[in-house]
Amino acid sequence: MVLQAEEGRLTTSPARVLVATAVPAERDAVARAFPAPAAGLSRPGVALHRLPDGGPDLLAAGVGPALAAASTAAALTAAALDGAPYGLVVSAGIGGGFPPHAPVGSLVVADAITAADLGAETADGFLPVTDLGFGTVTHHPPPALVRATAAATGARPGTVLTGSTVTGTAERAALLRARHPHALAEAMEGFGVAEAAAAHGVAVLELRAVSNPVGPRDRAAWRIGEALAALTDAFGKLAPVLRSWNPHDAHDRPDR
Repeated sequence: MVLQAEEGRLTTSPARVLVATAVPAERDAVARAFPAPAAGLSRPGVALHRLPDGGPDLLAAGVGPALAAASTAAALTAAALDGAPYGLVVSAGIGGGFPPHAPVGSLVVADAITAADLGAETADGFLPVTDLGFGTVTHHPPPALVRATAAATGARPGTVLTGSTVTGTAERAALLRARHPHALAEAMEGFGVAEAAAAHGVAVLELRAVSNPVGPRDRAAWRIGEALAALTDAFGKLAPVLRSWNPHDAHDRPDR
């Protein structure tokens, strides 16, 4: 948020927003929600698309948590060095949904962004990295922003899992739900984006349109086009929320 002088008083301008997707198809789905076309913008190590009239910058950050983190961090660093830092990063795209609560075509907004497979396998089962005395496995988006996003888009709030490997069996899906009972969706980038945002002290949000059920890998059941259309529709409704976002709201407490 930037303070500006106006008629002898201080006012606030909207925070700059970065939307990080995995692939160009997701980036372009977000761009279609805005009336004016995006313009290319090159920065060291990263290529952005900038929407005019106060719209967000768009980044196809790459697939997987490591590349998503590196690309997002590069964009955040470039913006800070330019003297125009971002106030919010949105990890957006399609993902798998855990039935029956997140059916194909629905939207999920993360109230917790959790690394599903960051830790160690032991004889007694999986231990998250936090149990080993390192790092974190969960980032909490600002609850007020999660609520506003859910109200604007109809997205269901819940945990979105990040993994380096997409679930492909019923057994793995059941295991993840047992470990993470609040999980509604899984994807591959949210935690990486959140780690980069946290390193820069920037709030994060994750929004997913469900393209397939989490479970046995069945590409015939995927509805990628439907999910991308849902993503476009969601950002059309989310735009006013992003324009009014106040970074000071990021300091309210998580819902759980």
